[in-house]
Amino acid sequence: GPPRWRSSGSTSAPPAAAMREWGAHRGGAAAAPGKRGASATALRLLRDLIVQRTGVFFADAKLDMLEERLDEVVAARGVPSLLDYYYLLRYDPGAEAAWGELMDRLAVPETYFWRQAEQIEALAGVVLPRLVEARGGRPVRIWSAACCTGEEPLSIAMALDEGGWLDRAPVEIVGSDASAALVARARAGVYGERSLRNLSPERRARYFTPKGAGWRIDPALHARVRWGVANLLDEEEAGPLARADVVFCRNVFIYFSDDAIRKVARMLAARMPADGWLFLGASESLMRLGSDFHMDEVGPAFAYTRGPGAGPAPGRS
Repeated sequence: GPPRWRSSGSTSAPPAAAMREWGAHRGGAAAAPGKRGASATALRLLRDLIVQRTGVFFADAKLDMLEERLDEVVAARGVPSLLDYYYLLRYDPGAEAAWGELMDRLAVPETYFWRQAEQIEALAGVVLPRLVEARGGRPVRIWSAACCTGEEPLSIAMALDEGGWLDRAPVEIVGSDASAALVARARAGVYGERSLRNLSPERRARYFTPKGAGWRIDPALHARVRWGVANLLDEEEAGPLARADVVFCRNVFIYFSDDAIRKVARMLAARMPADGWLFLGASESLMRLGSDFHMDEVGPAFAYTRGPGAGPAPGRS
C-alpha cells in the first residue's frame, strides 16, 4: 500500500500530488525488477527523480545496482522504505542534505592522473597557446566539470607547469563535482597508488611526496586549482563555471540520459566563448544528439568547438 509519510518534524499524510504519483506508477507500465511490488514501484519513482535532478540514468539492466545503493543510504538514514525515502527527497524540508548524501553514494570515483593523456597534451600544446594569444592578457579559464577526486584538473596543472604556462600567462583552473565528499578528497590532495598508476617516474618524483600510505600532491601546484561543488544540471551552480574557455567534461555523459546530455550541452554552448573548446571522454559523443558543437581534430586528440558562425563570446565577469 501507500507509504508511511514521515517528514522531518512532521507525521502528516503525504501530499495529494505524491499520492497521485504513487497511483500513476502503480497503474502504469509494468513494474521494474525489484524485491517486492511496492519496492519496484518506489524504485521507478526514485530513478525518475534521480535522472531529473542529476542526469544520471539507470537502465532496467542496472536497477539492481541502483537498489543496492539506495538500500544502503535508506538504512543509514533509518527511513522505513524506499517509497518513504522518495517522499523525503521530493517533499521534505530537509531534502537538500539528503540529496547531498545520495550524490556521494551514486558517485563513481574511478579516475587517475593523466587519463586520456592525449587530450591534456593537446590542451597544453595547441589549444592554450591559441587562447593566450587571443585573450591578449585576460585570464584563460579552464573548468574540469566533473573532477571526482581532483586527478584531472591537477593533471592539467602539471601539463601547463611543464610547458611553462603557469609562469608566463594568466590561467585559472577550476575543478568541481556534484559529490561534496569527492571534492573534499580533492581538497585534501592525498592520493593512493591507483591514482598514480599512469604517471611517469619523473612526474611522480617532481609532483608528489610520500604521505602515510599515499602520496601528497605538491602544495604549490595544488593551490593553482580552485575547488567547488556543482551539479551539472543545476544552472545556478554550473552556469557561472561554464563561462570558461576550455571545459573538460569527460566520462560523465556515459552515465547521463540523452535529455540530460542535451541540457548540459545547451548550457555550455550558451555560456562558453565562440572560440572555446569542450573535451569529452573517448567513448562519448554529441554527434548523434545534435548540438551547437562541432567535432574538431586538435593535435593528437579530438575536441568540440562551437564552430564558425557561433557568434560573439558571451560576457564574463
